[in-house]
Amino acid sequence: MCGIAGEISWRGAADVEAVARITAAMEPRGPDGSGVHASGPIALGHRRLKIIDLSERGSQPMVDPELGLAAVFNGCIYNYRELRVELEGHGYRFFSDSDTEVLLKAFHRWGAACVEHFLGMFAFAVAERDTGVLVLGRDRLGIKPLYLAEGPGRLRFASSLPALVAGGDVDTSIDPVALHHYMSFHAIVPAPLTILAGVRKLPPATVRTVKPDGSSTEHVYWRPQHVRRPADAGMDARDWADATLEALRLAVRRRMVADVPVGVLLSGGLDSSLVVALLAEEGQTGLKTFSVGFHAAGGESGDEFVYSDLVAEHFSTDHRQILVDPARMLPAVDAAIAAMAEPMVSHDCVAFHLLSEEVAKDVTVVQSGQGADEVLAGYSWYPPLAEVPREHAVEAYLAGFADRPHGDMATVLQPQWLLDHDPSRAFVAAHFAEPGADSTLDAALRIDSTVMLVDDPVKRVDNMTMAWGLEARVPFLDHELVELAAACPPEHKLALGGKGVLKSAARGVVPDGIIDRPKGYFPVPAIRHLSGPFLDRVRDAVTDPVAVRRGLARPEWIAEMLADPNTTRTNLGSNALWQVALLEMWLQERGI
Repeated sequence: MCGIAGEISWRGAADVEAVARITAAMEPRGPDGSGVHASGPIALGHRRLKIIDLSERGSQPMVDPELGLAAVFNGCIYNYRELRVELEGHGYRFFSDSDTEVLLKAFHRWGAACVEHFLGMFAFAVAERDTGVLVLGRDRLGIKPLYLAEGPGRLRFASSLPALVAGGDVDTSIDPVALHHYMSFHAIVPAPLTILAGVRKLPPATVRTVKPDGSSTEHVYWRPQHVRRPADAGMDARDWADATLEALRLAVRRRMVADVPVGVLLSGGLDSSLVVALLAEEGQTGLKTFSVGFHAAGGESGDEFVYSDLVAEHFSTDHRQILVDPARMLPAVDAAIAAMAEPMVSHDCVAFHLLSEEVAKDVTVVQSGQGADEVLAGYSWYPPLAEVPREHAVEAYLAGFADRPHGDMATVLQPQWLLDHDPSRAFVAAHFAEPGADSTLDAALRIDSTVMLVDDPVKRVDNMTMAWGLEARVPFLDHELVELAAACPPEHKLALGGKGVLKSAARGVVPDGIIDRPKGYFPVPAIRHLSGPFLDRVRDAVTDPVAVRRGLARPEWIAEMLADPNTTRTNLGSNALWQVALLEMWLQERGI
């Protein structure tokens, strides 16, 4: 929920007008209210989406004069009620029923270590009146974003990169290393980089403390180990399935916390179907579920309604099937790009944007099955990695996952963007070299759940839902469930064609037809198979004079792709032309 913003200055008073511009640019994230609070060198801004404590007592920025603290907060602390009871036992008094106030009191009690007490998704800033210190924090799995822009004598932050640009004085030149990641590392630009040289992002599970003189420190407070735990030594496949189901049951229950109704994005796949089943088990009646589909194109079906209908009927949900009119598709492409905090190649973005637009008419909060594949080994590239010796892990992972090798970059990019080193391979190698994750599959799951997941599927869902003031909660990214999955022996995860431990857990909980179905994806055929007005839109973007002056892609490569737009694909099947065009459209949308 919400969008946060702010500035700390070490050369005088904070620029309140800039913070107000940044805050206003995030209105879709928080359509229910706004506020700005300034005190000398620190200014805080907030856009509110009312989900917990709908009264004005829950408004932000929240200031506690007695404690000398002010805060802005985005997300939800699911155990805020339990923490409130604990804090009341320490003598704290509360003036609201919000989780934001629990954050304030928890920070006063435990300092930056308060994050270790939180179960939830969050990004926050807390300003200390008496010390002039600003503390920024982000949740363990990076579900909620936090972007940073440092300028002469100040640091600004916001929930959205474009909002920081709207504040002014941001270097919007393209970062060459980030561009390499975008073109090679499956369009992912890992933290702290973004595609813009002047904007960075706080990594997940990180607390940054900024002092009044501008100096700062960062602390990483959580990391899944992906090693076998001695305490689990006696567990067999059934035990792991039972433990996984119980952990997911708890995660779903936690995410029911809200003062507004909670629905489900139901794709018809195993993951979202299990969420529906467990909510029904919790006694939810009249549960609102939503599925989206598209008209077929290029010989590819555009919906999985047969499966989502099966689940909706089985659990008697209040189901809405949304078949998108083809006339809405082209405008939705530009609308989805406008909603992206960073360029995201996945055509799923358009699907989630259209789905969110409709869902937001009925509910404010939804649960989603996002993250299960990365956490529980559901993708096709995982089984081959299980057989690869650890010393060959980096090469094997990149061979299956990277869009294109470093050596092929010169066929696409113009010379001024080419690097004499391969930063994407270096990033993966450094990640794989960290302690733990002894097997190649463990190393792959660790990087996918802490990097790829954060800067692709999770960001996609946050951006597209929050564009419509809709909060998406992801129970498969409950950090305790992620820890359990990381400890689970790889053979249990790889069983039954992938996500075996989850399929075993689901047997008897959801219809067998959902468990035994072929793995599906979220298809948007009109974008996967570019033709007609969609190809015209891509052609306009890559041949626009702005794009020509920028000179990212080689003109001969562009001409070749436009002549045959659907043959050349990246390693995992993305349309190569769409990857370049999407970046151009995102930059042009922001006047860059």
